[in-house]
Amino acid sequence: MPIRVQNDLPVKEILEQENIFVMDEYRAAHQDIRPLSIGLLNLMPLKEDTELQILRSLSNTPIQVDVTFVRMTSHVSKNTSTSHIYKFYEPFESICDKKFDGFIITGAPVEQMPFEEVDYWEELKKIMEWTKTNVTSTLHLCWGAQAGIYYHYGIDKADLPKKLSGVYRHRVRNRRIPLVRGFDDVFMAPHSRHTEVPQELLEADERITILADSRQAGVFLCMAQEGRQIFVMGHPEYDRMTLDAEYKRDIGRGLNPQIPENYYPDDDPENKPVLTWRSHANNLYTNWVNYYVYQATPYDLYGTPASPQRG
Repeated sequence: MPIRVQNDLPVKEILEQENIFVMDEYRAAHQDIRPLSIGLLNLMPLKEDTELQILRSLSNTPIQVDVTFVRMTSHVSKNTSTSHIYKFYEPFESICDKKFDGFIITGAPVEQMPFEEVDYWEELKKIMEWTKTNVTSTLHLCWGAQAGIYYHYGIDKADLPKKLSGVYRHRVRNRRIPLVRGFDDVFMAPHSRHTEVPQELLEADERITILADSRQAGVFLCMAQEGRQIFVMGHPEYDRMTLDAEYKRDIGRGLNPQIPENYYPDDDPENKPVLTWRSHANNLYTNWVNYYVYQATPYDLYGTPASPQRG
């Protein structure tokens, strides 16, 4: 089923070239169904790359999804044009009175800073508090997951000895939970980060359920509040070449990065990376949208009396 976006969103053409069903606003307005309303707080520096990755991941569900891009007002993006941001992104103040079926908080390249030193931390805290009452289920990605766990449960991140970069094997811990329904016993997923939320602290907190982890990469997926809060420590939405671009960017900055693990054939950056995580990434997003958003949200988000419930 389609993703509903603005008619002139630049990544719309790319999605259509990939044979992904994208519906413009005019056509969506003439369908007699209620699409799921999902907000995307995009904290990544290259906004359009992340838009494409998230929209691609959401496109595999059989449910029409209406995506609202949300921006911070306390931070100015330096890597995406101001015209793009002001044209396609809503400031939080303009949507704070609305309700959403689902909400996504992305990662951000600020993980080595204490949370309180991030210039938009106070605004992000307001948004995370708002999700507790205005969103059916919130999906937190990478640094967004670390920030959510810190804000909601007081568990801080810790520095890693070196950057974790690559594609790692993970095991499913509890396949009775619908979020990992259809997953293989072992699956691959990308990580790209300098910090982690210590697994032993997550294991010790009874409010948090760990669903998948890795010997090398630690916790990958956990949740709380029966799925109202979901935390993904890696980047399942990454494209084939995203880690490649990050690696070559860091080389250009003189950072002498390590080659991403389990990524290039023969560990040779001249070789095209093998895509080994897409099917499970799609499955994760499909399960989230179906079991924790669509099945849980009321048909009428605003509580009109006698509104039917989704079955």
